[in-house]
Amino acid sequence: MTRQEDAVSRARIGSIDALRGLVMLLMLVDHVREFFYLQAQVSDPVNLAATPPGLFLTRAASHLCAPVFLLLTGLSAHLYGQKHGGRAATARFLLTRGLFLIVLEVTLVNLAWTRSLLPPILYLQVIWAIGLSMVALAALLWLPRAVLIALALAIMLGHNALDGIVLTPDQPGYALWAILHQRGMISLPWGAARTSYPVLPWIGVIAAGYVLGPLFGAGIDPAMRRRRLVALGLTCLAAFLTLRGLNGYGDPHPWQAGKDWGASALSFINLTKYPPSADFLLATLGPGLLLLAGFEHLPARLRGVLTVFGGAPLFFYLAHLWALRGIHDGLAALGLAGPSGRVEVGAPVQIWLIAAALALALYPACLGMVRLKRRSRWRGLSYL
Repeated sequence: MTRQEDAVSRARIGSIDALRGLVMLLMLVDHVREFFYLQAQVSDPVNLAATPPGLFLTRAASHLCAPVFLLLTGLSAHLYGQKHGGRAATARFLLTRGLFLIVLEVTLVNLAWTRSLLPPILYLQVIWAIGLSMVALAALLWLPRAVLIALALAIMLGHNALDGIVLTPDQPGYALWAILHQRGMISLPWGAARTSYPVLPWIGVIAAGYVLGPLFGAGIDPAMRRRRLVALGLTCLAAFLTLRGLNGYGDPHPWQAGKDWGASALSFINLTKYPPSADFLLATLGPGLLLLAGFEHLPARLRGVLTVFGGAPLFFYLAHLWALRGIHDGLAALGLAGPSGRVEVGAPVQIWLIAAALALALYPACLGMVRLKRRSRWRGLSYL
């Protein structure tokens, strides 16, 4: 491989890890909000009458995280198969890693959030959804590519047609439907599980990422890849503007004209995430695809910094979560908790400052993990 070809390959693969790193940092901001700004809870969609614009925009910035991460997970799965022996190897990796993530969600992740391995409410959140989506993709990737494209689009854009199917806990199939599409509570022997991330739309997103994989083949012209990514991104945004503008199908919560253009704009982008509506996915995957195209042109130093956070995403996820738990509980032990018993910050800008400080503190550890993954031959490190 010539030096020029090596640079093109690094830009191609580095753009994926860099974009993953960006969304991990945005996720960090949202989790700081969860730990230190619970005095101002936000609903889904956000209650604009009770939520200051700064807090709304802080929350909205994190909306890129889950859709883009799942899309890149599917894309990375395709690249894994190209390197390690095709669909059979990819299916094995997706199945084992997916099951690993599900176990991780109900143990270490829930322990960090609730301080208990058997909490009264077990929250099944994003790691659970990613794990189940990977397990589903392990089966779906055997479909012909055209069929998988059609299925991914049908799920992402069509699942809101199922919004009218609402089951109660005493009805057959309730638990399965709560996992797939209807956010709800499932009874457990010691309490209940909350399906915070109904998984059906996310299966569509990870499948869409997988069928995007051939664009990142080693022999693909980079300029052509970027043109197609830009075209796909703009198509998503155009579809979002059309659906949201018609104010009918696409999101369970229509937008409303406000007292001024700013209030109307906030209502327009105030979308449903649980489960992610068709409008939500179009509005987030569109910018994600545009960023993926643009990140191939990032300066090498900036791309390298973002790649550190995106190159070991699970390590960063666990590290930041337990760091936030330790910081919060340490400050509370020093008597800095508020009347609610939680440590609270007073302005959205402080959320961003805390997140920036924690990202800087975790950077050396993430860098060490990325380097270890590159040097080690132990495949278990690929899970991190």
